[in-house]
Amino acid sequence: MKEQNSIPVTKVERSAKFVKTGFQIGGNYIKHYSKKLFNPELDREQLNEDNATDIYKSLSELKGSALKIAQMLSMDKNILPKSYVDKFTQSQYNAPPLSGPLIVRTFTKNFGKTPDKIYDSFNINSTNAASIGQVHQATLNGKKLAVKIQYPGVGDSISSDLRLVKPFAFRLLGMSEKELNIYIKEVEERLLEETDYILEVKRSIEFSEACSNLDNVVFPKYYPELSGKRIISMDWIEGLHLKEFLQTNPSQELRNKIGQALWDFYNFQQHELRAVHADPHPGNFMITPDEKLGVIDFGCIKEMPDDFYYPFFSLISSDVIRDKQKTIEAFRKLDMIHKDDTESQVEFYYKSYKEMIELFAKPYINPVFDFSKNEFFEKLYAYGEKISKMPEFKQARGVKHFIYVNRTNFGLYTILHELKAVVKTDTFKPAIEKS
Repeated sequence: MKEQNSIPVTKVERSAKFVKTGFQIGGNYIKHYSKKLFNPELDREQLNEDNATDIYKSLSELKGSALKIAQMLSMDKNILPKSYVDKFTQSQYNAPPLSGPLIVRTFTKNFGKTPDKIYDSFNINSTNAASIGQVHQATLNGKKLAVKIQYPGVGDSISSDLRLVKPFAFRLLGMSEKELNIYIKEVEERLLEETDYILEVKRSIEFSEACSNLDNVVFPKYYPELSGKRIISMDWIEGLHLKEFLQTNPSQELRNKIGQALWDFYNFQQHELRAVHADPHPGNFMITPDEKLGVIDFGCIKEMPDDFYYPFFSLISSDVIRDKQKTIEAFRKLDMIHKDDTESQVEFYYKSYKEMIELFAKPYINPVFDFSKNEFFEKLYAYGEKISKMPEFKQARGVKHFIYVNRTNFGLYTILHELKAVVKTDTFKPAIEKS
């Protein structure tokens, strides 16, 4: 893959990139409708392909929060055309890497030294380049290390990038930009945390220690003395990403083993720690040669306050959902039903959200769940498709915590589906009441 020698850093440069992309997309529409004059039966497949290519190329060159949005969208397979999902999925594994001189400059700025003065060896060519940083292999004192380096200007451009990317993202999603500012603020806060590598090292150590007793889950050791605000040094974990792992045609037993490790990893955090690794895309996990799940990134952590956790998980793991008044009360606490809703609106949202919760809860209400079944996911996607067309859901509903908790759980479900795993889902149960 061709290296990138520079990143647009200033607001003017980054804004110009978005404007240029907007013109390209406009040109794609003109081309599409010109062809449609001569062929009225022409579908939008080529238009989607052209737009997805242009948008992804622009976001991948901008890096940072712009590319992170593409990564998040790629995980929501039911809300984007396939061409966008296919293109944006590249951001989960590999984006264009930065050139050697830019890497050396980052080290010099952060440590006052070039990488060859810090490590015994340092591979200037990255092994993996994603949305916020890229990874290089190094050695020190006989140990193989992974060194994550943040792209220049990423942390400083988050707020302005989100303002620029909103029209693209919400046009694709068919949402009202004006009503979603509370959610954009939540995304901004999480992204700002993700660019703070000192915070990430601290959290990585805390979470890997808290999860150290889980079966078949392993973590790298982190080195604070070799890390800083824009650089993280950790042990190198050998293994395959999910896509590569599945190409080896693993046995059902091994799929189940990795799937169980994933389920336990997420549900232990949600229900025991009340904070969760909220970035469940496949690029953050490795399957090691000794058949364990390696977790290699703790950049995005979502904490769940009591006033969200208890009403939400009471709906999916108790008899609350069978009691209409208790269910409506929980929906009100979660801002899914508003205090000024009419009786007919309350009834509409009660029925709609109850259907959603009952779908979402299926893995939780069965002690064993087979994630290979297409029927469950077809129903989830059909529900998403249905409400996306309803005007009642164009207004913002639900507390801000939903955006990352839903992303986490649906991302987990999707990976388990790709694994075709059968897992025991009663290993770490939700807490129903405050102790």
